[in-house]
Amino acid sequence: MPKNSKVTQREHSSEHVTESVADLLAHQEPVDYKRSVLNVAGEPWDKQKEGDEELDAENRPAWNSKLQYILAQIGYSVGLGNVWRFPYLCQKNGGGAYLVPYLVLLIIIGLPLFFLELAVGQRIRRGSIGVWNYICPRLGGIGYASCLVCFFVGLYYNVIIGWSIFYFFKSFQYPLPWSECPIVKNGSVAVVETECERSSATTYFWYRETLDISNSISESGGLNWKMTLCLLVAWSLVGLAMIKGIQSSGKVMYFSSLFPYLVLVCFLVRGLLLRGAVDGIMHMFTPKLDKMLDPQVWREAATQVFFALGLGFGGVIAFSSYNKQDNNCHFDATLVSFINFFTSVLATLVVFAVLGFKANIMNEKCVVENAEKILGYLNTNVLSHDLIPPHVNFSHLTAKDYNEMYRVIMTVKEGHFKELGLDACLLEDELNKSVQGRGLAFIAFTEAMTHFPASPFWSVMFFLMLINLGLGSMIGTMSGITTPIIDTFKVRKEVFTVGCCIFAFVVGLIFVQRSGNYFVTMFDDYSATLPLTVVVILENIAVAWIYGTKKFMPELTEMLGFRPYQFYYYTWKYVSPICMAVLMTASIIQLGVSPPGYSAWIREEAAEKFLFYPTWAMAILISLIILASLPLPLVFILRQFHLVSDGSNALSVTYKKGRMMKDISNLEDNDETRFILSKVPSETPSPMPTHRSYLGPGSNSPMEMSSAPNGRYGSGYLLASTPESEL
Repeated sequence: MPKNSKVTQREHSSEHVTESVADLLAHQEPVDYKRSVLNVAGEPWDKQKEGDEELDAENRPAWNSKLQYILAQIGYSVGLGNVWRFPYLCQKNGGGAYLVPYLVLLIIIGLPLFFLELAVGQRIRRGSIGVWNYICPRLGGIGYASCLVCFFVGLYYNVIIGWSIFYFFKSFQYPLPWSECPIVKNGSVAVVETECERSSATTYFWYRETLDISNSISESGGLNWKMTLCLLVAWSLVGLAMIKGIQSSGKVMYFSSLFPYLVLVCFLVRGLLLRGAVDGIMHMFTPKLDKMLDPQVWREAATQVFFALGLGFGGVIAFSSYNKQDNNCHFDATLVSFINFFTSVLATLVVFAVLGFKANIMNEKCVVENAEKILGYLNTNVLSHDLIPPHVNFSHLTAKDYNEMYRVIMTVKEGHFKELGLDACLLEDELNKSVQGRGLAFIAFTEAMTHFPASPFWSVMFFLMLINLGLGSMIGTMSGITTPIIDTFKVRKEVFTVGCCIFAFVVGLIFVQRSGNYFVTMFDDYSATLPLTVVVILENIAVAWIYGTKKFMPELTEMLGFRPYQFYYYTWKYVSPICMAVLMTASIIQLGVSPPGYSAWIREEAAEKFLFYPTWAMAILISLIILASLPLPLVFILRQFHLVSDGSNALSVTYKKGRMMKDISNLEDNDETRFILSKVPSETPSPMPTHRSYLGPGSNSPMEMSSAPNGRYGSGYLLASTPESEL
């Protein structure tokens, strides 16, 4: 060993040795172990094999451009919830007043935690499993829990894409198949289908033609072959988009992320030209300020912020792990967060412009039907002609004239008014009918589009937009599974991706039974909410309290080139954990107060009915929550009691032109001479992300050990300080 090395110096020194073997790496002279006396194993040197190893190590994928990465994050975070969940919450919780708690919580919870996930993914350059194993091995279960939640969500989320695919292909006909009730023959007489007549054409098409739904979750009814085929197409699309990792999914994002904005803008322009659109928008943004004091409004706003940004799933970490380490992830976090918010507002404008138009159509229909009732009462002398204002013309009856007539009749016939069966036909009542989720997309919106000129064109555009929104989110969700698994277990990317999609399709057949919609509701309501809340709380604690905000902030400073605002220090340390703990408590209370149940479609009644889950379904529901949360305590116990290695004494580093290409595992104190050193002393490696246990007491962070030009910026996307992947 060279005389000027630290090991030689310490042999003649009485100083206490505090530096780690990682420090030695940064100062030793180069030795090629395969061609030197250190190659004690007698392993033959294979130049071709070494070249292949070097190539594999350098080949961690990277985004082709910053735009591609931003579009990927936008495509992941902007999903179906922005189109059908946010508008519903906005209407339900005070209109324009709801935007205030949402924005406040976006700033104090959403943005800091989104920035945190981007930063750790970019810094450590691994998927969720590798990131949390590095930061705190005992909390390494966070990564595995994220993968399980991604799997559960991906199972049912792709079913929704399958539904959209079905509607998309059904849109290529005029008139649209859900515009009128079907006619059935009863002997020689043709009659309207009873179930459709008692509900509506769009409702019938959704529940009977699309889902062919059973009356309860207990009635399986067998597979719905149409939905099974659509699910197969959906998983095929996801598999093709993911097969090459970000090299394929990144290209898909150019279309899947941008196309929905084109459709939303087209719908907004078309919607504003519709009669009654302004009524819908005015109703939407009329603030109900008293709602801002309701704790339930804040809870629902926090939940929406949490899921809108995709926190805890691992997709954010996976995407950011393919970035350069000098990328400004703070700018990315701010940009994506507010694009997500403005997309939600844009979608809300579109939805309520269209629903305002629909409300006017339905209100006019109500006026016509009740005017016919009044004419019948006038002809049978149940009502006197004197009750009808002289200016009222039944041939051109307006809503204003009907309301005036309605009030007069109600006043005069106060004692017998209910027997007349007249409706008020108020536009406000139509606008107040809250519709969310699948009901908004597949019933309310489709019904409105039947009244559009060139309705098939708008229907094709709408469902193609839903497919792209869903596909963008699915790519991020699947990346939350594939990236950490491939990084950790070094499986072949193509084989694992195809196998994962096939397995998910087979398991997902539970959602395309006739009772499958009820399982979608169960998974949507319970498989992710509570486990993800716990995951994000532990992520926050792991970085801010265990790894340490005082250590993390200097690392961010060196990575970004500027010091992040102190705002993040306090939100990570105090505000976000407290807010998330309150949200988790509120979610648990909500589960206890509202017994789990679902809305079942009863064929005989042609109406929805709320039913409680049977015992076996409750067992599945509870199992989902437990299974998704199980890795957290399991990994903690295994590593706390040293039942499995936490990787604290294993180092994996790689060199090319001054970088190591050999893994050295289970390194003991007397194994230091086995380290293979760099070829050029000036090209010293950064040990990040070797485990923190290598830090000496005098070191503040792993980043402080890297000062050479080749340490952090000298190698493009693949750095000496990064773990390699076979992606």
